[in-house]
Amino acid sequence: MNQRALFLHHVAQTSAAPLALEITRADGCFLYDAAGKEYLDLIGGISVCNTGHRHPAVIAAIKEQADKYLHVLVYGEFIQSPQVQYAKLLADHLPASLNSVYFTNSGAEATEGAMKLAKRVTGRTQIIAFKNAYHGSTQGALSVMGDEYWRNAFRPLLPDILHLDYNAMASLDFISNKTACVIAETVQAESGVMAPSPAWLLALRKKCSEHGVLLVLDEIQAGFGRTGSVWAFEQFNIVPDILLLGKALGAGMPLGAFIADRSLMRTLTENPVLGHITTFGGHPVSCAAGLAGFKALIHEGYILSVKQKEAVFKNLLVHPRIREIRAAGLWMALEFDSFEINKKIIDRCLENGLLTDWFLFAPQCLRIAPPLTISDQQIETACRVILDACNSI
Repeated sequence: MNQRALFLHHVAQTSAAPLALEITRADGCFLYDAAGKEYLDLIGGISVCNTGHRHPAVIAAIKEQADKYLHVLVYGEFIQSPQVQYAKLLADHLPASLNSVYFTNSGAEATEGAMKLAKRVTGRTQIIAFKNAYHGSTQGALSVMGDEYWRNAFRPLLPDILHLDYNAMASLDFISNKTACVIAETVQAESGVMAPSPAWLLALRKKCSEHGVLLVLDEIQAGFGRTGSVWAFEQFNIVPDILLLGKALGAGMPLGAFIADRSLMRTLTENPVLGHITTFGGHPVSCAAGLAGFKALIHEGYILSVKQKEAVFKNLLVHPRIREIRAAGLWMALEFDSFEINKKIIDRCLENGLLTDWFLFAPQCLRIAPPLTISDQQIETACRVILDACNSI
C-alpha cells in the first residue's frame, strides 16, 4: 500500500473527502508535498502557526528541552521550568487579574476546565453560550457549541445550557443570579470572523459583573496577535474572568490553557482535592516551544504589522464574486454566493499552490489566517491566485 492508501485505511477519518496532501516538509509560510510541490499556506494550521512553520527559535527550544527531560509526572506536582517560565510570561502580558495559568493539551480541554471552574466558583450550573460559537468538540465543549447540526448526533449533552444570539443586546437579559458563566468568543471564528460591537461586549461585561457571573472569553483562535493586538479583548477595553487559549499557544506544539485569578483557580485544589487533573497538559516540550514562539511574536515585531498586512489583503481582494470581506487583522472571511462556488475556488487555489479553507458555520466563506510572518510579496501572490480562481469559474 502507498502512503495515501495507508492513511485512508488506518488513520481514523473525519471527512469523506480529506485533502490528503502528503506533507513532507514545512518552513516559514510554505508547505511541501511528497512530489516537492510548494504551497503558500493561508491557513497556518488553523491559526496555530502565528510565527510560521518551524521558527528557528521554536525548533531550538524543542531540541534543548528534549535533551533535558520529556514527561516526568502528572501535571502540577513537579516544578518544571518551561511551565513556570511560560506561565510567568503570559501573566506579564495579561491584566493583573489573569495571573494563574492551568495548561492543558488543547483548546477544547481549556474549555472543559473553564466550565468546571465556573461551576466550582459560583456554585451554579447554568452556562450561557452563543449561536454559531465554536469552543471545541469534546462532550462539554460540544454542549456549548452554537450549532444544532453538529450537536444533535451526540445528545444527550450537558443540561442547563442556553444558546443565545451573539452581539444582540436582548440576549443579555437572560443573564441572572442562576448563571455560572457566559462563554463567548471575543471574535467569532467559525461563523466567518464575526466581531461584535464594542458596546455589546462592554454591556456583557457589566451584566456579568452585576450578577456575579464569570465571563469566559475564548481567544483560542483570536489570541497571540491574530487580530492586531496580543489579545483581541484589549481592543474592546474589557477583561474576562477566565481566558481560554490554544492554537498558537504552543507555536506548533499541542498546548491549551485556561487562565484566571489565583483566588478562583485555588477552588480546584480542595473539595475535592485534584479537582482538575491532566497527565500531559503543559508538556515541557510544548511549553518550551510556546515560550519561544511567544517571545518571538513579542520581540520580532510581527504583531505590529498585522493591520498593515490586513489592509494589503483588503485592497487587493476586489472581485465581483466576492460579496463581502470580514476581517480582524490577519484573519479574514471572503464571502461568496454559495459553498459550491467557494469550494471550486478553494480547489483551484490548491491546484495553483495556495492552501485555503472554509468555515464550519459559514461554508460559503473562504478562510484567510496565514502566519503573521507572511510578507507583502507573499500576500500579493496569494491574492493573485485567489483572483485568478475567481475568474476561472
